[in-house]
Amino acid sequence: MSVERILLTNDDGVDAAGLRGLYDALAADYDVVTVAPTGDRSSIGRAISADVEVADHELGYAVDGTPVDCVVAGLDELVPDADLVVAGCNEGANLGAYTLGRSGTVSAVVEGAFFGVPGIAASMYVPGGDDWWKRELPPESFAHAVRATRFLVDEAPAAGAFERADYLNVNAPMAEPAEGDGGGAAAADGSGPSDAAVDPAPMRVTAPSEWYGMEATRGEDGGVAISDPIWGRMTPADVPDPVGTDRRAVVDGEVSVSPLSVPHAAESDAGLDELASRYGSSKTEE
Repeated sequence: MSVERILLTNDDGVDAAGLRGLYDALAADYDVVTVAPTGDRSSIGRAISADVEVADHELGYAVDGTPVDCVVAGLDELVPDADLVVAGCNEGANLGAYTLGRSGTVSAVVEGAFFGVPGIAASMYVPGGDDWWKRELPPESFAHAVRATRFLVDEAPAAGAFERADYLNVNAPMAEPAEGDGGGAAAADGSGPSDAAVDPAPMRVTAPSEWYGMEATRGEDGGVAISDPIWGRMTPADVPDPVGTDRRAVVDGEVSVSPLSVPHAAESDAGLDELASRYGSSKTEE
């Protein structure tokens, strides 16, 4: 396959810095049309609406809806000739199998896969424990994620990646200025004289971590606080994942690329054939 036109979306909102970084990097050589939510729709999964308002935006379209709304509206109406869906760059990682279904970023490319359009979901891990989302990040923080996504858009189709996978889930560490660079910002597309401002992060092909540890604690007021303790374990010594998993790669300073397929594959033998044959019989109804 070849890529000429890209539908760009996210779940952080059409004006998010991560989306703008991807747009600038990709629009230099591709026809990029943004179809993204008007505001933050993080962790909304594959929620979909019956009707959405669509407004023109300098990058394409702003949709008062979810990431899946954006992809359905985009691929079936606004950008029906898109060759690839790119979602991100998300401010916050989408690591581990249990996060995939709740992530608006990943859900966008999953929806695209049902249209037969491959995709790349790009996210950036932000250190900071439970309060990571409070950090104000400059655009250059997304340099690793943007560079890796641009590379994969350029190279993955010709390599046959999308003949075997429906989408790529990309997670990158947050970029830090390289030593001796004077603190300058990196070029988002990985080119130009400022390219040396951020040392490139190595790339590793991974599988989503199978670790799960969500917690719920009931308070004195009767409410239940839900938390994910993994954010307090994102160090090489404490992360519960082996090499080859997405979370371990990011903790080790690598860009994680997980080639994935759309969910809900049917199992040919789940031990149900005999049960199905008995269903409705007089014996089971007694």
